[in-house]
Amino acid sequence: MRILITGAAGFLGSHLCDRLIADGHNVYGMDNFVTGRPENIAHLMGNEQFTFYKHDVSHYIFLPDNMDAVLHFASPASPNPESPFGYFNLPIPTMKAGALGTHNTLGVAKAHGAKFLLASTSEIYGDPLVHPQTEDYPGNVDPVGERAVYDEAKRFAEALTMAYHRFHNVDTHIVRIFNTYGPRMDLEDGRALPNFIKQALLGQPLTVYGEGQQTRSFCYVDDLIEGIVRLLHSDEHLPVNIGNPVEMTILQFAEAINRVVGNKAGIVFVPNARSARDPQRRQPDITRARTLLGWEPEVGLEEGLERTIPYFKEQLGLK
Repeated sequence: MRILITGAAGFLGSHLCDRLIADGHNVYGMDNFVTGRPENIAHLMGNEQFTFYKHDVSHYIFLPDNMDAVLHFASPASPNPESPFGYFNLPIPTMKAGALGTHNTLGVAKAHGAKFLLASTSEIYGDPLVHPQTEDYPGNVDPVGERAVYDEAKRFAEALTMAYHRFHNVDTHIVRIFNTYGPRMDLEDGRALPNFIKQALLGQPLTVYGEGQQTRSFCYVDDLIEGIVRLLHSDEHLPVNIGNPVEMTILQFAEAINRVVGNKAGIVFVPNARSARDPQRRQPDITRARTLLGWEPEVGLEEGLERTIPYFKEQLGLK
């Protein structure tokens, strides 16, 4: 297959490029490097199965070759308000990637008669009132809140994707991605895992907001990519949660990282100034993924951390 992947230089996009090339496909990567990093795909340059286009997906997309599949992964995704590359500081590009980018990539899929897969997110559930979150839960989202530029961009993207499927009969798929980690994750991403691993590797106490009772579920990147590939080749058009259903508190997660790294500095608790931004509970119901795709995660947390830590050490210049 000839497959277009937008956001190809991002954390997930670059792993997806690797997987699909390994599966024998020809991958056409697209990124404007606003948040994606050239080093994530540097190893693919010169590979005859990989073609790269530096392009902003919010502008019209022209491709000289016909595509068999289009996977739209381009968007700022970091929730770190201090990062210049997070969606708090890139609000308009974030909404453009979700709205105009989705429209343009759907247009490519429609014109080429290609499959289309949208990278959506667990953030469409907002701060959920239903637990765990099933795909039929419509969410608890503030449309004008601080996180709305990302949440609502993805919700609009899902609606547009389903409109193209229902009205234009495009073969569409929607993956709702829950917390994922692994090599190539940005150290300044703002999520708990890179924050904690960075602090642990530097021998610092891990900073936990509030009492650390917020919950998350962490999926290793290889497991996530496997679920996405299975969804791409499926006949399912409605959204499918892909994530690890094992829920833990942020405090438990911090303790696990200190244990794996061997950090003796412990944990410090600070006032939860981010409470207005952070959902308090997050756990996927993956019944649909198990039933429709035969998928569930295989990599446990400690194994996943051991696979991830060497990358963070390298980024920090540690041996």
